[in-house]
Amino acid sequence: MANTAPPANQKELFGHPVGLYILFFTELWERFSYYGMRALFVLYLVAETTSDNPGFGWTNSEALSLYSWYTMLVYVVSIPGGWVADKFLGQKKTVLIGGILLCIGHGILAFESETSFYIGCLFVILGVGGLKPNISSMVGGLYKQGDERRDLGFYIFYMGINIGGFLAPIACGFLAEYYGWHWGFGLAAIGMLLGQIVYMMGQKHLAHVGNLISRKNEADRAILDKPLTSIEKDRVKVLLLSFLLIILFWAAFEQAGGLMNLYAAEKVDRTILGMEIPASVFQSVNSFFIITLATLVGSFWYKWKQKGKESSSIFKMAIGLIIMALGFSFMSAASVQYQETGSSGMYWLILAYLFHTIGELCASPVSLSFITKLAPVKYASIIMGMYWAATGLGNKVAGLIGQYAQDLGEFETFTGIAIIWTLIGLLVIAVLKPLKRLTHGAEDSKMEDGIPQETTIE
Repeated sequence: MANTAPPANQKELFGHPVGLYILFFTELWERFSYYGMRALFVLYLVAETTSDNPGFGWTNSEALSLYSWYTMLVYVVSIPGGWVADKFLGQKKTVLIGGILLCIGHGILAFESETSFYIGCLFVILGVGGLKPNISSMVGGLYKQGDERRDLGFYIFYMGINIGGFLAPIACGFLAEYYGWHWGFGLAAIGMLLGQIVYMMGQKHLAHVGNLISRKNEADRAILDKPLTSIEKDRVKVLLLSFLLIILFWAAFEQAGGLMNLYAAEKVDRTILGMEIPASVFQSVNSFFIITLATLVGSFWYKWKQKGKESSSIFKMAIGLIIMALGFSFMSAASVQYQETGSSGMYWLILAYLFHTIGELCASPVSLSFITKLAPVKYASIIMGMYWAATGLGNKVAGLIGQYAQDLGEFETFTGIAIIWTLIGLLVIAVLKPLKRLTHGAEDSKMEDGIPQETTIE
């Protein structure tokens, strides 16, 4: 049977369904495993084969190329992952299988060989493709249409992502630095196993979400056979347009795991009190800011909306793009300092991550909620998969930008992103009204079955 409306008596904790916290902790540990590996990825590839902690000995350009392909495929596989959920298994079972594949993949990465590295990456790609689009859709399914708590629920869920993202680079980074790369990869595997256990033990709180829409059920069959209305088609159009923003956002943001990660390793003075901080640890700064700022940003937008000011999801995405772009101006300043003194201060990197985080908080949790509001029920998972695929394409573009920066220069690259991405954000704001019309009031609080009460289905 399909996702049903949340039962009126579903158990709640701190004002939200208990199922939210099951998905929160599942995603926390899944992201712990992913970001633990992500923090080590390019550093492991460029580590000299003859060093005390040997890697592959690749050039920066070669490492960034593989990193971009890997991070693209991790998310692009969300499209078939969403399709499998919509057509065959449902979201809940697909998340379960994806988690199992992730446990296998991260476990294989703990072995020290080039072959195991590639095989492990393959399993991780397949696992994230099954888990990522469907667990996000399940969060939306916990709330009724028009429930004002939905956006806040996604902020809470997003904090789970980033608690994992904060802890992983520190724990896996120090372990990899002082004991060996594969100890760091092994810890990521343990994190994924914990996430899988949480998910399996919490199934009773997810009984009404993530189930397969089956033709065996009369109500489900009506949903599957009903053609999309003109309103639903318009909403799909605006979702697809928003995905272009997602590609651009992550193309810049994901310099964190590639170009900025290498910059931290090679050009930043990382010494504090005589101790050198591993470059991978800086990957936790973004998540630290998300944990500390998420509720503040979410509360700001809630109060902003209550005052009757512009607060549509597209507007927030554009503002997020601009704020994130401005963060690269600090990396431009870091590049100037390096050219003058031969070293950059850590504070430039931290300020860049601060702006990147505020931009992310304006754009990313909101975009997840936006999809669950606009996507037709029978295509919910595959459209969420397309969102994550857009993220993956952004990651691929990020890798290409990082590669070009090796010849173009870091100052030119960082400054170019700051200027061009800011102009794109301003352009989106300029055409906001026609984009909002395509949503047909999907973000209005007075909704019935996803349609504004004053609107009729054609």
